[in-house]
Amino acid sequence: MFCSGCGQQLMPGYAFCPQCGRPVAPVMPPVPGYAFLLENYASRVRLLAIVWLVYAGISLLLGFAGITFLKFFFFGGLGPWIHPWMHGSMPPAWVFPAIVHFAWILLALRVVLAAVAGWGLLERAPWGRIVAIIAAIFSILKFPFGTALGIWTLVVLLGDRNTAMYEQLERQNTGL
Repeated sequence: MFCSGCGQQLMPGYAFCPQCGRPVAPVMPPVPGYAFLLENYASRVRLLAIVWLVYAGISLLLGFAGITFLKFFFFGGLGPWIHPWMHGSMPPAWVFPAIVHFAWILLALRVVLAAVAGWGLLERAPWGRIVAIIAAIFSILKFPFGTALGIWTLVVLLGDRNTAMYEQLERQNTGL
């Protein structure tokens, strides 16, 4: 390091030049490079993938509980005195089983989509980003946790910079 006034070589730790007395400019720390930014982004994608897998598991457990309650409610488990249609005519017999089957299908699709999104992001697969974006769009309607996870996913995965960094992660994962 040299003095900016007289050009004298300075030893580290000097606050002033010993020859001319000019203050020495502080040493600036190095700017984090692209490797640091990429590692930071990789850790965010990994955390996002883990949260998607946890969300899939919690959705599965809560879905089982909800559908069990739905079956109990629709198929007379509460007794005839609490049944919601006790003062009117009952809907056709096929309505309740159809609703329960539709609920099972929706639950299975939501859980599979969330699990595949988490797995794809964890593996840094080329299709993982697209599946996670689709899962995020569908989960935005599932307030409050699905909304938060969907917005977080879109923030982490969308944009030119994030797209380029995810593609770089893909290349590192495949060894190209």
